[in-house]
Amino acid sequence: MALTCNIGAAGKAFRLKIGIALVSGGITLGLMMVFGVLSSPIFWLLVTGSIFGGAFSMWEARAGWCVVRAMGIRTSI
Repeated sequence: MALTCNIGAAGKAFRLKIGIALVSGGITLGLMMVFGVLSSPIFWLLVTGSIFGGAFSMWEARAGWCVVRAMGIRTSI
């Protein structure tokens, strides 16, 4: 199944910004875990989720394709 572009330039820019913010936040949380600022193991789930989610959002921005819009849900951007 080929992915067809279903978002415009504003949507791509928004997804890229969100992706960068999520990856940066995940890296920051990971560093806080490594240096002992946060000690609960549950934070590793947040680290991996935010990094993978951010990477996926950046991929969506690059591909010009949004999974939510592909499912038929209309987004504002």
